[in-house]
Amino acid sequence: MSLELSDKRVLVTGGAGLVGSHLAARLSEDNHVVVADDLSKGDREQVPDGVEFVQADMTDPDDVAEAVTEDLDIVFHFAAYTDTNYGNPRQLFEENTEMTYNILERMQEVGVSNISFTSSSTIYGEAPRPTPEDYAPLEPISIYGSSKLADEGLLSTFAHSYDVTVYMYRFANIVGPNQRGNVIPDFIEKLLEDPETLEILGDGRQEKSYLHVEDCIDAMCHIVEHADRDYNVYNLGTRTTTSVTTIANIVADVLDLDPEFEYTGGDRGWTGDVPKMRLSIEKLSALGWEPDGSSDEAVRRAAEELAEELRAEYE
Repeated sequence: MSLELSDKRVLVTGGAGLVGSHLAARLSEDNHVVVADDLSKGDREQVPDGVEFVQADMTDPDDVAEAVTEDLDIVFHFAAYTDTNYGNPRQLFEENTEMTYNILERMQEVGVSNISFTSSSTIYGEAPRPTPEDYAPLEPISIYGSSKLADEGLLSTFAHSYDVTVYMYRFANIVGPNQRGNVIPDFIEKLLEDPETLEILGDGRQEKSYLHVEDCIDAMCHIVEHADRDYNVYNLGTRTTTSVTTIANIVADVLDLDPEFEYTGGDRGWTGDVPKMRLSIEKLSALGWEPDGSSDEAVRRAAEELAEELRAEYE
């Protein structure tokens, strides 16, 4: 069932990260927002002013009990290991699913019935493009994708058997300011250190859909306020894609540089990397939402924002 996002008490787990902090800022205009984050990856300074903050680890049931209280109207659960190439894959899988199960159990204990969850395009594996929400079989090729698919199974069970309403988002690549550890800030940092050459993992032809974080927040709020089923699953992305070489060219243009590109070779950047991804957003379009710009435009906007931040750090 849909939920109007005004005059509500909202919990955002992982709210010191990219998507969570932007969502907390947006929702705090009309709601009481609580951010829970263990700050292992998020930044306390990204939590917006006027938002209640709880330092909490969602793998700890006591911390979960402190954050998930009976007066909540909805939980936005973003806390997760998000690196598809994380060095300890067992930890990633076990703790991602543990966090989700802990939150769902606690919601059941205190009678909170709405949860909004960030899944991922990685659950589809190497699927035909554009990939719709009802594509099957789901065959992820990374442990991260496996953990998100396991989370989806838990959420489906609680939606169908325990009266929980679920709003599920399968993300394309979300980009924006204050982001670190993905291809755009990585290229910027490399070029600030060496303006002459840029190493690119793979052959540069990897091609994916990129969505700016502000569009992502718009889409998520639209889904919560308009989707009307107990279990609502939507792809979030753009109708276009951007190759890694195109990202390199955009970043070089933003920095006003003309480096030589050096490719490491192969059709993907690392084990578990899906070389090509584009999600169907027809279902989201039918619900009344379209992204403002293309994938290339999202990359350029994020590159301009990140270049300004990272230049300041390197001065």
